[in-house]
Amino acid sequence: MVQRLKLATVVISDVHLGSEHSKVEELTTFLKSVDCDKLILNGDIIDGWKLQRNPFGRWKQSYTDLIKVIMKMMEKYGTEVIYIRGNHDDFLDKLVPLNLLNITIVGDYVHNTCGKRYYVTHGDIFDNITTNMRWLAKLGDYGYSFLLWLNKWLNDRRKKSGKEYYSFSQSIKHKVKSAVSYISDFEKELASLAANRHYDGIICGHIHQYADVHYGDVHYLNSGDWVESLSALMEYPDGHWEIYQYVEAQQNEKSQFKSVAKAS
Repeated sequence: MVQRLKLATVVISDVHLGSEHSKVEELTTFLKSVDCDKLILNGDIIDGWKLQRNPFGRWKQSYTDLIKVIMKMMEKYGTEVIYIRGNHDDFLDKLVPLNLLNITIVGDYVHNTCGKRYYVTHGDIFDNITTNMRWLAKLGDYGYSFLLWLNKWLNDRRKKSGKEYYSFSQSIKHKVKSAVSYISDFEKELASLAANRHYDGIICGHIHQYADVHYGDVHYLNSGDWVESLSALMEYPDGHWEIYQYVEAQQNEKSQFKSVAKAS
């Protein structure tokens, strides 16, 4: 039996259930490997925009399997689940705030840990395009979907050649000056907000770009996504944070297996 990694907190965001690009099976594998006191689902877990376009046939068994794993974490390990609404699951607005057994659905959240306070928000409320120009955000969503389709096509070809998954869409974004500038401005704006409200740190998602950096005295953390980077935030019992990357973890696991096989 594989021993589960004991953690204080796991933060995931931007799973986009309902999108064909969601890496839900990989996320399910990750969650089966951890035991955490608190699981923070930081927005865009369900992609209501995609489901609204085609509500029939998009909900898959793998989505249900993921929910079952989370429910098992709650039942067997006593995991507390905090669900923060994002812009793609804004249909939850009518339910916020809601407390139901071990699940809390909120608009934002304050995470207290080891004497520090982290403000947790999906991040879309600081995006003027998403907040004030919804039609333009949806137009951009179509362009982003094409980029993800291209990413999937290229990775299908890599898989046939025996190569590992590589996020071409992330690479492209990092080479576009406007995207790089947006990410930088986004991080600084959120860090500034946290400082003004006297928080020790801020945790967000939304931009599909994982991060663990400091802006002055503010600790900025971004959980990334499960569409491109396949990443999450892990907090250990001593308050130490670490970025989890599924692809890297799988590669390390394979390397360790090969080393053990050679030794035997």
